[in-house]
Amino acid sequence: MTTSTTSTSMDHAPVPESAPTVVADMARRARAAGRMLGHSPTEQRNAALRHAATALRAARAELLAANARDVAAFSGAASFRDRLTLDDARIEAMAKGLEDVAQLPDPVGRVLSEWSRPNGLKIRRVATPVGVIGMIYESRPNVGADAAALCIKSGNAVILRGGSDSLNSARVIHAAMQAGLRAAGLPVDAVQIPPDADRRHVADMLAASGLIDLLIPRGGKSLVERVCREARVPVLSHAEGLCHTYIHAAADPEMARRIVLNAKMRRTGICGATETLLIDSAIAPMLLPGLVEDLATKGCTFRADARARAIVPDLPPATEQDFATEWLDAVMSVAVVDGIDDALAHIVRYGSSHTEAIITEDAAVATRFLNETDSAVVMWNASTQFCDGGEFGFGAEIGIATGRFHARGPVGLEQLTTFRYEVIGTGQVRP
Repeated sequence: MTTSTTSTSMDHAPVPESAPTVVADMARRARAAGRMLGHSPTEQRNAALRHAATALRAARAELLAANARDVAAFSGAASFRDRLTLDDARIEAMAKGLEDVAQLPDPVGRVLSEWSRPNGLKIRRVATPVGVIGMIYESRPNVGADAAALCIKSGNAVILRGGSDSLNSARVIHAAMQAGLRAAGLPVDAVQIPPDADRRHVADMLAASGLIDLLIPRGGKSLVERVCREARVPVLSHAEGLCHTYIHAAADPEMARRIVLNAKMRRTGICGATETLLIDSAIAPMLLPGLVEDLATKGCTFRADARARAIVPDLPPATEQDFATEWLDAVMSVAVVDGIDDALAHIVRYGSSHTEAIITEDAAVATRFLNETDSAVVMWNASTQFCDGGEFGFGAEIGIATGRFHARGPVGLEQLTTFRYEVIGTGQVRP
């Protein structure tokens, strides 16, 4: 994920005269709503989330019908169809996610640090909302609910621009979020969506310096790269989830088979899915055939290097580009490596700094892997699909960050705050 270091615009930043009408109007209303939201009591924001969860459950039939229209019109890959599709369980998970966020500690107003100066001044750093968040995402309807929940709880207004593929679903989810705000006595403009799927709205959001404080893109590589390239607003994003799982020579074979199957095939279209399997040459002849069988039974296909194909000859050969590809599908790249040095070198060469995992019973090797893998999330004896804000205890996530500034890994409530300094004196003047 990349993070722009451009200064965040504040409440009183000038609004560009040439700002496009729709986005400018939404952002101005969001700014006013955000001020009220950011200063509202914790319980009022929590009540909005609980009311929104109730509204979402009440709209289940309407949401399923709207989503069915979206899915019927969709012509993309099966893995992306899965991301678009809602069912009773996924709607309930969205509603439960809103309630989970409501139960989390309030990130706003936290005293992050405090100290006293020799002259008696007391200084403290206090967490505050970022302001207006612009969320640009593609086919996953639940992203809108998660993003809105986290923004409401952290006192930020949000403009949600979902993909045209999920527009019908997004409208129902948006209505539920606004119903929750209304029921709690908070301004409904704290959560907005554009009136249509016009692509111009994306360009307008990218150019909305002084109107939007932070952009968060969530979707395919081309979307994220465009946002990072064209935005005149600070950006929090990750370009790819090219995740690796390395099976070390000291791995428990049954654990390895269980983890790899889940890491790849639980949901192939999410950014935390393992895309490349690295297996130690000392264990590969014994373990690789069973791993391939497990995965193939679930519909996975492969791209394998020469050493892997020497063990399982039926595997298709991998190209250099295959190891640099985020498949987001039931395809796995496979390479045989000679120990942890080789595994780390492969990850450095091809990885995207998202999530990497090692499977081993050797604590010393695992510790080295954790220390030397420069990715946002590093795991030991666990599926890479645990890279998720909900699984981390954040209630939900607004995205995954793989850059070096402000946030890394799943982005939750704390990462949606900035801070101010409060200086308290007793009449001091500077000499």
